[in-house]
Amino acid sequence: MRFGICTSTLEEAPAAKAAGWDFVEGSVQGQLQGLLPDEQWTGKRAIERSSLPVPAMNLLVPASLKISGPDADLSKLRSYMQTVTRRAKEMDVDILVFGSGGARNVPEGFDREEAKRQIAAFAKVCAESAGAAGVTIVAEALNRRECNIVNSIAEAMEYVRAVDHPNFQCLLDTYHFWLENEPLENLRAALPWIKHVHVADVEGRLAPGESKKVDYKPIFRILKQAKYNGMISVESLNFTADAYPRVLEFLKQTWQQA
Repeated sequence: MRFGICTSTLEEAPAAKAAGWDFVEGSVQGQLQGLLPDEQWTGKRAIERSSLPVPAMNLLVPASLKISGPDADLSKLRSYMQTVTRRAKEMDVDILVFGSGGARNVPEGFDREEAKRQIAAFAKVCAESAGAAGVTIVAEALNRRECNIVNSIAEAMEYVRAVDHPNFQCLLDTYHFWLENEPLENLRAALPWIKHVHVADVEGRLAPGESKKVDYKPIFRILKQAKYNGMISVESLNFTADAYPRVLEFLKQTWQQA
């Protein structure tokens, strides 16, 4: 099992490496910069300088590039995704996380069924672009405080099943999962499409083990039973370098005990 840390700038990589973490998860907006032409693409240097591998990235689509609503433009999204996936392949990024609440949020008064069709169309574009580049895009359920559509793994799986493409899969994020009170059955039903995992406590979105109020074992047990062998990234608020060793030890012990 590979454990890593989400970081928008990659500046945490040296401290994470010193603490024994395997990788850092970057940001599409920070490093792949799909809205910029190649001659202005500066994020490439940050990836090349990183002291740890950067095999995954989140923040797939900026809020300014709408996926749903009257301003959604599938041709612009297709061009954007072709750029992002091409650069991901060039930089050996394997996983791109499709959360992007600001881009997919359904505007007030807009027809929800049409929004679902727009998101499904975008998901197909994702699959096509990712397939051509040999990367995998994973759909992330976001809690209702952050986005008003695709709020559960069960809902995310509706798009995964509809697209039915090996390069468009699903993500488990424990923070959103617990905040939405999803049953463990939803996670079981999503296997084996779960190809990436984010972890954080539901209590203040702290790093695993920091709140002492969350039991990861039931979730880890399901993943182990399904022989999950992907990456697990900590996506947490207020996660500083002094906590890196103890959080990593907590994750390793919990995974072993599950």
